[in-house]
Amino acid sequence: MVPNPAEALVTGRVRKPDWIRVKAPTGAVVAATRALMRSKSLTTVCEEAACPNIGECWSKKHATVMILGDTCTRACAFCNVKTGMPRAVDRMEPQNVADAAAQMGLQHIVVTSVDRDDLPDGGASQFVKVIEALRRTTPGTTIEILTPDFRNKADSAIEAIVAARPDVYNHNLETVPRLYPTIRPGARYYASLRLLEQVKRLDPSIFTKSGVMVGLGEERLEIHQVMDDMRSAGIDFLTMGQYLQPTPKHAKVAEFVPPAAFNAYASIARAKGFALVAASPLTRSSYHAGDDFAKLRAAREAKLAKR
Repeated sequence: MVPNPAEALVTGRVRKPDWIRVKAPTGAVVAATRALMRSKSLTTVCEEAACPNIGECWSKKHATVMILGDTCTRACAFCNVKTGMPRAVDRMEPQNVADAAAQMGLQHIVVTSVDRDDLPDGGASQFVKVIEALRRTTPGTTIEILTPDFRNKADSAIEAIVAARPDVYNHNLETVPRLYPTIRPGARYYASLRLLEQVKRLDPSIFTKSGVMVGLGEERLEIHQVMDDMRSAGIDFLTMGQYLQPTPKHAKVAEFVPPAAFNAYASIARAKGFALVAASPLTRSSYHAGDDFAKLRAAREAKLAKR
């Protein structure tokens, strides 16, 4: 049975169903990963966004690095990253990211960032420097980036990043257009779609990826329309996961979507032509990212072999 959101009126939080509960992160590898990130003055989105999969991922020495500091210039209603005036950009950060990837022996790395509307290029040049440092230091590591929307500076920012040739370019739509004013007020749905479309137009060999959260009050047909919009923009990979309220001040969970509904969404998405779909309550943008990249590459090779 799906817990009733009316519980929040009494408790302030909705009780999670059994399928969304995870173990707290423990163990030597988890401690070592945390220590490595601190020693390199790096931030992980795993910690900042209170990701439910942190225990599993860190135990496998997987981590998603968040560049450009730990303070965002926006205040989205779903996000646990703190808002305020960010610090100056760390010039050592690109090499620190590359050194950490080399020390962890990463085959695949995910690099994301806070929104930096205070910077002339939105932080795009730091993504480029990180990609370049990774290529120099650990050339066997494949690179996935998860960028903000680079509001009002998207064209030049995207051109610079695409020229650096990451293997996967991810930018999340997060939710359906109707909910943007309350859930993602600083962004514009169609601007995000155009960003991903531009990546594909500039370099079709780069895999594009985007994700949405469910349980925020969206309707099923609205999710289907988002899928159609993504496919029109040439997006290869769709991720879908359950929204979880990080603190009482954030948007409330409207519904806990059961696993069977995620399976149904995944079947529809595959029928619409996505090369890869990851849909489950605990799916997040970078969850199993390395394995998924291997599947994407294999799917492309199989498609080319049929021609």
